[in-house]
Amino acid sequence: MKKGLLLLVTFFCMNQAESQVLISLIFGDKLNSPFLEFGLEGGINLSDISNMESSGLNPGFNLGFYFDIKSKQNPAWMINTGVIVKSPMGARQIPLYSLEDENLDNTFAGGTVDREIRYFNVPILIKYQFKNRIYLKTGPQLGLLASAFDQFKNKINDNDVVYKKKIRDEIRVIDAGIAFGTGYHMDVGNGLNITIQYYYGLVPVMKGDGHNVYNRSLYFTAGIPIGKGKAAQKRAEKEAELNKVILPEDEAPKK
Repeated sequence: MKKGLLLLVTFFCMNQAESQVLISLIFGDKLNSPFLEFGLEGGINLSDISNMESSGLNPGFNLGFYFDIKSKQNPAWMINTGVIVKSPMGARQIPLYSLEDENLDNTFAGGTVDREIRYFNVPILIKYQFKNRIYLKTGPQLGLLASAFDQFKNKINDNDVVYKKKIRDEIRVIDAGIAFGTGYHMDVGNGLNITIQYYYGLVPVMKGDGHNVYNRSLYFTAGIPIGKGKAAQKRAEKEAELNKVILPEDEAPKK
């Protein structure tokens, strides 16, 4: 159990998505089996914070890795999990507020504020795939806060002025909610997963006695297995080796 938690924390602490991609390419074939599919998943997500005055959805890019752990009794049922390493949430154009600095307040008067909150998200979903390759999935999703900031923007004399205020201390470290989605497992190569998924946060984003505001995010992602073909080839070669027929000496062809 302790080793599992240590491994999870290690994944959480990866600061660069490039490390994740490299690890996946190296070890992908070792993580795939007939009842386990491992791959990379990424796309765009449109997020907002409920009960907070804002304007439009906050767009961002997400990237992570996934595991489909299939039931041996019925492979149509599986557990879909993994880690979304890069997953920004937040809201666009929230109400302008004072930075408690007269010069900064004057600089950004009439400007805009965008809030961005970055998490490491871990979905733990039950997934069912129909015979026509369409699948449904739902379950809890947990998030660990990585960073958070408000970005103040204004235009002065045709020049863009930007200021980032770190607000990590104002955000709850743990986020949690329900995720549900649908998708299609394409019959191309080793299988490409196209998914639309929605996250409905149930834990207030902000600390203290402030407004009860919650994360909401709509994901459009594509997932591709890593090393699945190589793993299947290795299994086929091993099976062929085991099934190889060795002729007895008296039945061996004469020279």
